[in-house]
Amino acid sequence: MRILLVEDDPQLGRATQLGLDQLGYAVDWVQSAEDAEISIKLHQYQCLLLDLGLPRQDGMTLLKKLRAAGFDQSILILTARDQIPDRIMGLDSGADDFIVKPYDIDELAARIRTVRRRLVGRSREILTHRGVEIDTAARQVKLHGESVNLTTREFNILQILFEHLGQIITKDQLEQALYSWGDEIESNTIQVHIHHLRKKLGKELIRTLHAVGYVIDKE
Repeated sequence: MRILLVEDDPQLGRATQLGLDQLGYAVDWVQSAEDAEISIKLHQYQCLLLDLGLPRQDGMTLLKKLRAAGFDQSILILTARDQIPDRIMGLDSGADDFIVKPYDIDELAARIRTVRRRLVGRSREILTHRGVEIDTAARQVKLHGESVNLTTREFNILQILFEHLGQIITKDQLEQALYSWGDEIESNTIQVHIHHLRKKLGKELIRTLHAVGYVIDKE
């Protein structure tokens, strides 16, 4: 999952970015609402982590603007404001959840998983299909009950395809979801990851549509 973190505190922003990166997320970090608006126009994000106390344009204003413009991905507010009216205003303005600073990175990751799970319409952290079981919280995969070791990016690709069964996911969509700013991406990187997934989980699981993308069929 690719996340945009909007946080003007350098220490907290860097710590959050590093912590989520270690948990397998691709995180871009900006320090103002204006930079966030530019980033959202240029990239596809599945989750926005939004501080309210931003310079110039505050986070609540950005939240309302994004929802009015049709941004329909998850938005989780990170704030030092723990008053009930602030929470109500944020939720009524389109936020999916609130977490009060200072926060634990594992709790933040759990809340990200929860809002994402609601957005894609599932109620559990366990995904199963064709003998493959994915535990999205523990980031573990089993094939017919046996554990399978995947790299971070192999796991992320598999989760994306499982969350969109029957839908074709393009190479560009996978790259957008997997890589943050500064990551070097070779032209065949996605193909290599898909090749490794087939070796580990069976060559029939992921189907390639030449020059289009990849899909895991529902049946």
